[in-house]
Amino acid sequence: MKKLRPIMFVGTGSDVGKSMLVTGIGRLLKQKGYTPAPFKAQNMSLNSFVTPDGLEIGRAQAVQAEACQIDCTTDMNPILLKPSGVNKSQVVLHGKPIGDQTIKEYFLGNNKTHLFEEAKTAFFRLQEQYNPIILEGAGSISELNLKHRDIVNMKMAQAASADVYLIADIDKGGVFASVYGTIALLEPWEKELIKGIIINKFRGDVSLFDDGKNMLERLTGIPILGIVPYASDIYIEEEDSVALQKKKKTAVDGSINIVVILLPYISNYTDFNVLEKDPRIHLFYSNDPKNIREADIMILPGSKNTIQDLLFLREKGIAKAILEAHQSQKMIIGICGGYQMLGDFIEDPQGVESTIKRLPGLGILPIRTRLTSEKKTTQCNFKFKENPEICTGYEIHMGETTCKNKAPLNQIGKQSEGYLTDNCWGTYIHGILDNPVVIEDVLSKFSTRKNKKTFDYQVYKNDNYDRLANLLETHIDIETIISEIQYTQ
Repeated sequence: MKKLRPIMFVGTGSDVGKSMLVTGIGRLLKQKGYTPAPFKAQNMSLNSFVTPDGLEIGRAQAVQAEACQIDCTTDMNPILLKPSGVNKSQVVLHGKPIGDQTIKEYFLGNNKTHLFEEAKTAFFRLQEQYNPIILEGAGSISELNLKHRDIVNMKMAQAASADVYLIADIDKGGVFASVYGTIALLEPWEKELIKGIIINKFRGDVSLFDDGKNMLERLTGIPILGIVPYASDIYIEEEDSVALQKKKKTAVDGSINIVVILLPYISNYTDFNVLEKDPRIHLFYSNDPKNIREADIMILPGSKNTIQDLLFLREKGIAKAILEAHQSQKMIIGICGGYQMLGDFIEDPQGVESTIKRLPGLGILPIRTRLTSEKKTTQCNFKFKENPEICTGYEIHMGETTCKNKAPLNQIGKQSEGYLTDNCWGTYIHGILDNPVVIEDVLSKFSTRKNKKTFDYQVYKNDNYDRLANLLETHIDIETIISEIQYTQ
């Protein structure tokens, strides 16, 4: 198989579909016999994942690696920013936290040179193993006030000797201005790297844009190599906060209603994507006590600032709604930070999250949590309740939870994990709901209301990776892209 130069997808702005295109092109190149791998120098997200060697990366790169049918590594996302407060983020380098910085300190500070060198090292290490590397940019490539400090877009493309393809979202409107303006603001060396333009999220008859395609090519001097239809029927996990804003917000009649409490610092909400796709379930997100009370099952999700989110539950009256639901025997589930909130109290003696040293929890589970400065990141195999099936998941948390009377939910090898009562359970394991045995247990009390039909999330995801690859092969000139990135001998 011929060696290919790296490909990079950049955008005219945020949420134009860069992550999805990297995912789909990765699967398409895999189908064609190549060994692609994703790379994003710097990612900002509250949705993260744990690599097989117990390190943390952005969830998007884990999804892209899955589409490429390879294990994810920190080399695919060497720098991860995890928002943890107002204008504040935890900086994760090569899978381990190295401290907190304000957004201003990070983006306007002087440490980016060091981080850029680390990102390049990770990229070249990755390139030794895979062919080709598919890079993803971030936001717009023409942010003039920030680009001289940027380490994820055109500087990274130059360092990687990548062919760059600009993605524009026509569904947002103003596609001519966004494409032309983006390219007009580039420096000459940056323009030379742009090999093509892809128009994404086109609704209706693509042939209606033929004149527009010709106009854009004349204006920019750059070929348009694809016009991709709006693929609302293809499912790929999204990690941006924009995706969270699109979630359903109220209960409906005729389904099993499950609510995820919408916390200000919610993290890893991808834990619940499987629930959205199960036809028996109506999943919605809410911080309105009235709407929350209408749910059959309540889930407290992970949090990047558990103490502040626990205060939020009380201030909004959500804590009262959860306690009332528990008393009326509705099921309550807590995952990671949500698990901690269900306990008797949370202590933060080192000020990891807050100046508050101790805060009462909801008191539903007899557990106590002490936050620690050391983060636990690990993949795990476990058994859920008394079931013999081996389940998989991962842990990402800063805290140790103890209890006097053990009632474990899970068994990880010889160690017990989580806590179980009649109508409430909590766990540190992310991805626990991706296991069919867990879903069937959660829905078991509702079997009389819905026909039992097991939903296999992994099969569903793989089918959608293939469908996305087929869509892109139909609507993008992938052969031209491949021919352009072949090294000349």
